[in-house]
Amino acid sequence: MYSGVSLRFLSEYPTSYSVLQTNEETLHTKIEELLSTKRGRSEDWINVRVKRWLDAAKQNPFKQTMYSSHLINLKVLINLILQYQEHLAALEQNIEALAEEIEGYDLIQSIPGICHKIAATILSEIGEIDRFDHPKKLVAFAGIDPSVFASGKFTATRNRITKRGSRQDLIRTMFLTTDNSCSSLCI
Repeated sequence: MYSGVSLRFLSEYPTSYSVLQTNEETLHTKIEELLSTKRGRSEDWINVRVKRWLDAAKQNPFKQTMYSSHLINLKVLINLILQYQEHLAALEQNIEALAEEIEGYDLIQSIPGICHKIAATILSEIGEIDRFDHPKKLVAFAGIDPSVFASGKFTATRNRITKRGSRQDLIRTMFLTTDNSCSSLCI
């Protein structure tokens, strides 16, 4: 829905009427032009998109927009979304470039399931690793150390994690790493 091709196509053809007034070959050519790269996009992929847009345009009960202000608002919103996507892409590149300068970045990425985004998040949350002189202190900082419950001769055998760390984002990132080996986050 928020892909660059869809947004730019919607900017070019904002109404069902404009899609229906265009033939399939023109739509096919326009989609090819809008693709910044053909990364895995075959002719079949383009043909399926043309068919979907034509079917959606035919099913739309509102063939034309009543007010031109709606079209202006739509174009403004599309431009905003495209600009935000460009800014986010630039920020991700800057984050990765900064993270590569940190000493442990490659080491953290060597762990299965940790991609560049997760590695950068972990490093930003931990900060300077030198301030932890023992691994247990880092575990306590993350809030994943086990609690100890003992009284007299009794020692509990089922203890929970303390969750006393000040970094909830670090805990969330570590749990996301274990979830499907970072398949949805490492794009």
